[in-house]
Amino acid sequence: MVKLHGIFPPLTTPFAPDGSVSLAHLRDNIKRYNQTRLAGYVVNGSTSESVLLRWDEVYRIWETARDAATQTKILIAGTGAESTAETIEHTNRAAAVGYAVALVRTPSFYKAAMSEDALAEHYLRVADAARIPILVYSVPIFTHITVEAGLIQRVAKHPNIIGMKDSSGNVQGVAHIIAAAPKEFQTLVGSASTLYESLEKGAAGAILAVACAFPELCVETYEASRAGESAKAHSLAQQLISPAKMFGAQYGIAGLKYALDRLGYFGGATRPPLLPVGETACHEIEALLSNLTAQSAHLMQ
Repeated sequence: MVKLHGIFPPLTTPFAPDGSVSLAHLRDNIKRYNQTRLAGYVVNGSTSESVLLRWDEVYRIWETARDAATQTKILIAGTGAESTAETIEHTNRAAAVGYAVALVRTPSFYKAAMSEDALAEHYLRVADAARIPILVYSVPIFTHITVEAGLIQRVAKHPNIIGMKDSSGNVQGVAHIIAAAPKEFQTLVGSASTLYESLEKGAAGAILAVACAFPELCVETYEASRAGESAKAHSLAQQLISPAKMFGAQYGIAGLKYALDRLGYFGGATRPPLLPVGETACHEIEALLSNLTAQSAHLMQ
C-alpha cells in the first residue's frame, strides 16, 4: 500500500498570457516545491481548475509534473469524471504516466440518482479496473454530495481503495469515517480550517490548497501533531484559518494565485469564467501574507 502520510498541495495550473497552459511555469513551481518537506503533489485537483481543463491538457500536465518532481514525492492524479468508464480510462492513463494514486471525485451531475448504492457501484467498478490504487474524493462544496461513513464502510474493504480525501470540513464526520474504515484505510482532509482537529482524530494527512502558498507551515503543523506536540500544532494550525478562508470561499483560486505571485511562485491568471481578484482583495491578501510571515517566523524560532 502507498503510504499517504503528510501534506500534499493540489497544484495550481499556470496559464500563459494567451490562455494556454504554461508547462514551463509548472515545472518551475514544482522544482521549488521539491525543496520542501511536502509528501507529494496532487495534479488535476479542484485547485488545479480541473473542470476548466481539456483532458489532452491534463495529460500533458501529468507528464510535466512527473518529470519535474523528485522521486521522493508521491504523485496523485485527479482522474474523476461523470461516467464510470471515463473515470477508469483516465485513471489507467495516469497509471501509465507513472502516478502512484488516483483521486476520484464523486460523480455529481445526476445528483438525485447518486445514492449510496450508485456511488458504491461506481467506486468498486473503478477500483476493480484501475491499475493504481484510488482515493475516494468527497468535495461537497462543489458536488453537493457528501460521502458518509456508511459508503466508506462498504467500499474500504476493496484492496484497491486505500483511502479518501474529505473536504467537508466536518470533523465529526471525519471521525465517523475513520471509525468505520479498516485500520489501514488512510483518511486525508482537505480543510485547513479543521486540520489540527482532524489530525487529532486520526487523519493520516491532508491535501490542502493553502499548502501551495505555505508548504512548510502546513508540514510543521502536521509534524507537530504527529510528535504529540499538541500546543505547538494548535498554534501553527491557527495561522492557517485566515488564509484558508481567503483562498477558499472569499477569493478562491484567483486569490491563491495572486498570493503565489507575491511569494515568488508563478500564480498568474485564472481561466475564464473565473475572474481575477480586484484591488481591495490584493491589499487584503498582501496584509495577510505580511502578518503570516511575521507570525511564522516567531513561532518557528
